[in-house]
Amino acid sequence: MSDTLDWREYDLSEDPTVAGDVRVSSSLYSERLDRETELLAYLPPSYDTADREYPVVYMHDGKNLFDDRISYSGEWQVDETMETLAEEGIEAIVVGIPNADDDRGGEYSPVEPTGAGVEDAPYDPDELPGGDADEYLAFLAERVVPAVEDSFRTKTGREYRGLAGSSLGGLVSLYGYFEYPDLFGFAGVLSPAFWWTEGQIFEYVAEQSHVPGRLYLDVGGDEMPDSPDLSARYREEAREMVEQLEAMGYDDSELRFVLEEGAVHQEAAWARRFPDAARFLLGE
Repeated sequence: MSDTLDWREYDLSEDPTVAGDVRVSSSLYSERLDRETELLAYLPPSYDTADREYPVVYMHDGKNLFDDRISYSGEWQVDETMETLAEEGIEAIVVGIPNADDDRGGEYSPVEPTGAGVEDAPYDPDELPGGDADEYLAFLAERVVPAVEDSFRTKTGREYRGLAGSSLGGLVSLYGYFEYPDLFGFAGVLSPAFWWTEGQIFEYVAEQSHVPGRLYLDVGGDEMPDSPDLSARYREEAREMVEQLEAMGYDDSELRFVLEEGAVHQEAAWARRFPDAARFLLGE
């Protein structure tokens, strides 16, 4: 039995940067995570006029997707992008799940790092959280997805459900794709922070079987301008993962890799790359 959520129109006072039909849910409490959260949902232009069902993209860092006003570091302009893609015939519901603030790293990483090999990172190696991604993904699978599918007209085959995010959100998207192969059929993995796992994500993927679907993976050429070694790790480990996925049987029809020269680790870069990512993940 799924949770019953109430949805309200997005508050359009005080000059939000929202385009299209974005709605906000009532609070959903997770016993697993011991926190409650509202969900944000973008509905495509034809939703109220066409009697059809839509694919759904579940995106992490939900407050950074639609409205610069509530974002902590800029927005992806997902709503503007989806409005434009609708003119190309690509429509989908996008659900944003807000992160856990200080516990974001814990929920988005499947392992608890020890800090090894991150001396050049702009973080304290002794304060890198992780290890709660299984609980977070279980919350999505057991509570969020059923509640969304109960609320809206959605296509329910795995090929019509996907995950997407950046940095640690990219990491948990790839992990979730393989952890829930019967639920999710595509994943958008932007600027993934594979280094956070100290190599363990590569060991994990090596143990998985080829899961048919679509994987979009990208990286910026200068993710961390103040940390050249870490920028290099972003690039090298993104390529390493692509090579590993290709060895598992993912070809051009299932795997897309993009390196954006000079791009840094920020929402503006992901906003630039999201349209092509969505075209690949949602296209026929």
